Amino acid sequence: MNLKSMTLPELSGLFQQMGQPAFRAKQVYTWLHRGVRSYDEMTNLPKQLRDTLTEQYPICAPGVVRRQESSRDGTIKYLWQLSDGNCVETVLMRYHYGNTVCISTEVGCRMGCAFCASTIGGLVRRLEPFEMLDEVLFTQVDSGLPISHIVLMGIGEPLDNFDNVMRFLELVNSPEGMNISMRHISLSTCGLVPKIDELAKRKLQLTLSVSLHAPNDAIRNTIMPVNKAYPSEELLAACRRYYQATSRRISFEYAMIDGVNDSVEDAKELLSRLKGLPAHFNLIPLNHVEESPLKPSSRAAVAAFQEELERGGVTATVRRTLGGDIDASCGQLRRKYQKEIK
Repeated sequence: MNLKSMTLPELSGLFQQMGQPAFRAKQVYTWLHRGVRSYDEMTNLPKQLRDTLTEQYPICAPGVVRRQESSRDGTIKYLWQLSDGNCVETVLMRYHYGNTVCISTEVGCRMGCAFCASTIGGLVRRLEPFEMLDEVLFTQVDSGLPISHIVLMGIGEPLDNFDNVMRFLELVNSPEGMNISMRHISLSTCGLVPKIDELAKRKLQLTLSVSLHAPNDAIRNTIMPVNKAYPSEELLAACRRYYQATSRRISFEYAMIDGVNDSVEDAKELLSRLKGLPAHFNLIPLNHVEESPLKPSSRAAVAAFQEELERGGVTATVRRTLGGDIDASCGQLRRKYQKEIK
């Protein structure tokens, strides 16, 4: 296991086996969670220990392949190259309440959603805990901006990489590490019902964001293959169980797709199915994906949809579009880079 994927107690146990005093583990843990790229930067460690760690436990920091900054809103998109040559995307977004980083949890994705560039080419592999942590750390280091919020909504399905994501959350929440509050973390899922139930048992105080994108199974089946395994009724039942277990309101992601899911009738159907479930709807103007025929809804359609939801007592906001001039939608930059190097 990479040292950065270890919790502090695990690292302390390893250093004890190495015959090192306990305080060395905390020193190394602190340095690793600052985003160092070499043990030589750990200036308060003996050289012999630094040499041993370099030989036995390489740090494997990612490299910047592309860095694009929006001239409109300051959003920064990174394409990171991992130690095995694979690439993932991370987006830094600036809000009035702080800086949010949207991270990837997998290289590629096997969920097959029709409107998403991340899934084109399928799943390559799942990210390790330290690789997710590195997205946050090195975005902070490179940008020089403190990260206060995290969104697991980049490339990949977080709950399809459940154990590694749970370990990442533990690490990034660590008081001795980045100490980012669970209440400042959002985890997005396309609807893996058994994993939502497993997450509920942990009673984490993060925000669960469910990618719903349709008012019924007939529509959802056409754009989200996962619905055939876990139909929307099962998904909504899992959301109710999640709320009962955690008392945390569900956030529903809803990409507005012209002529597919954006009518006032669709909004009314959603309202009828959400009764009794505290929820917030995040309406997302669809980002165009070159390989997809789907088009974004008109502003008028989005406004009418939002108005209908709010008339029915459901809070609905339209996501502010950030980084539109830098391929900030999930998977686009990676896809473009893959085409260039072929």
